[in-house]
Amino acid sequence: MASTKMKIKKNKTGGRDVMVLAKHPMETGLRKDKKTGEKIPAHYIETMDFAVNGAVVAQANLGAGVSKNPLIGMSMAGAKSGDTISVSWTDNKGETGTVEKAVK
Repeated sequence: MASTKMKIKKNKTGGRDVMVLAKHPMETGLRKDKKTGEKIPAHYIETMDFAVNGAVVAQANLGAGVSKNPLIGMSMAGAKSGDTISVSWTDNKGETGTVEKAVK
């Protein structure tokens, strides 16, 4: 469904800053289609899991109030060169997405 992109940068403390862009409509279920006047069904990311080498280290709980194509960022103190960082999301319709990247 939606594509997900990730950037990883080394931060000043030696950890890594991870930025994830999830291309997703993030519909609240309250907006109306301008052509038909019908409400657009709710469709939004509920959870986003951040993992290092397969072990989940953080989870973001999102909801209908988050904007379209959310950009989520976090710092990972324990991630080092050679580790694999993955980010997975699940939305309210059961759709999922994952992106994985090796730390340089």
